[in-house]
Amino acid sequence: MVGVVPNAAYRHFADRDELLAEVCAAAMGKLADRMAARVAHVPGPYGDADAAGLQHDYGAPDDGTGRDRTPLGQLRAALDELVDAGVLPAQRRDGIEYPIWSAVHGLAVLTGQGPLRDVSAATRDRLAELTFTFIGEGLA
Repeated sequence: MVGVVPNAAYRHFADRDELLAEVCAAAMGKLADRMAARVAHVPGPYGDADAAGLQHDYGAPDDGTGRDRTPLGQLRAALDELVDAGVLPAQRRDGIEYPIWSAVHGLAVLTGQGPLRDVSAATRDRLAELTFTFIGEGLA
């Protein structure tokens, strides 16, 4: 798929684990870019309660701010903005990204390669809606 014979990749990587780590990092980077592109289209200034958690100016991978552009870093930034906008109580912020990440990741695994992989698109959309409602109610 990458245009070289299978063993050629090992000239650039120490072993299979290093190769897989690089593939994983590239995939996470693409996911982060897609997330940033989607949230950049949400109208409203930083700190606006209606837009809080939905829009961020991520710019280049490192525009000098040191912001973490990984998917988890973007979730953390969105949660911080929810606190700044007064939508999420500050005392609820610490560590809440992990249960949120777990819920979204769990649904992705179940519908991607798990026992729910063969459900209809409508069912998958409904499950996503239920998951996001669950998360939203947990933030209040």
